[in-house]
Amino acid sequence: MTVDIRPLAQADLPAAERIFRLAFGTFLGLPDPMAFMGDADLVGTRWRAAPAAAIGAYAGGALVGSSFAANWGSFGFLGPVTVSPDRWDQGIAQRLLAASMALFRQWGARQTALFTSPHSAKHIALYQKFGFWPQQLTPVMAKPVEAGAPADGWSSYAAQGPEARIASLAACRAITEALYPGLDLAGEICAVVERRLGDALLLHDGADLAGFAVCHLGAGSEAGSGTAYVKFGAVRPGPAAAHNFERLLTACEALAAARGLGQLVAGVNTARHEAYRLMLARGFRTLLQGVAMLGPNDPAFNRADCFVIDDWR
Repeated sequence: MTVDIRPLAQADLPAAERIFRLAFGTFLGLPDPMAFMGDADLVGTRWRAAPAAAIGAYAGGALVGSSFAANWGSFGFLGPVTVSPDRWDQGIAQRLLAASMALFRQWGARQTALFTSPHSAKHIALYQKFGFWPQQLTPVMAKPVEAGAPADGWSSYAAQGPEARIASLAACRAITEALYPGLDLAGEICAVVERRLGDALLLHDGADLAGFAVCHLGAGSEAGSGTAYVKFGAVRPGPAAAHNFERLLTACEALAAARGLGQLVAGVNTARHEAYRLMLARGFRTLLQGVAMLGPNDPAFNRADCFVIDDWR
């Protein structure tokens, strides 16, 4: 049967959600594949944030797979890419990837990346066909939220007025520009706040911005019930980076506690060794881990001098 690749329609989001859970749950061997990721929402949230970045594969008019891409300025990441298990090994994933790679070229992304299972030779070989190369592991880590965790020197982006938000986005952009030229999280910040998925935490150093974190909070977001998930966090590079990174982790935990959430989840690539070490020292433990694949085969901001939280799922 002919498979058509075209933009993912809003009406097909329930089918895309079902395929996403069934595909990953089947691959992982879960007793109930549909229980994968609980009530966290990766499909609907990403479509609503950027419908043009969602691609569907259709056979006989029915959805059989989908692919999502994220535009972070000069940097983009791919995923999730899922195909219904009854259509595996039919070349559908390659066609979805080709369409997503065309989006990255259209956006002018200088580097692209993804997160995949390190033990799956099949997946790694697939992505290598598109110029992605495996680098270091990215543990997705979690810790229990301590109620009343002290934190100061931070504020909420969502609580700001329009003019203050413009200034805050510019300050966040200055931090990411210093980490990797052209890296821009403005779209993620705006999407999480406008869609009421969570908040962006702004870490202050006097009158300057020392760092920020984009946090999904609770059910209906990418976090799921009882969880705060740091989709991206970073501090300004320099001599105070390690200190500010610890402050950022404390602030994220304080935000989670304020929202009544019991678990804080955050990913960090192990190439950012000091950031990884600091998270371990604060009680974070690995829930799962993937391998970061990048194209071209350069580190981007997976470097020892970068104090950054993300996981590219």
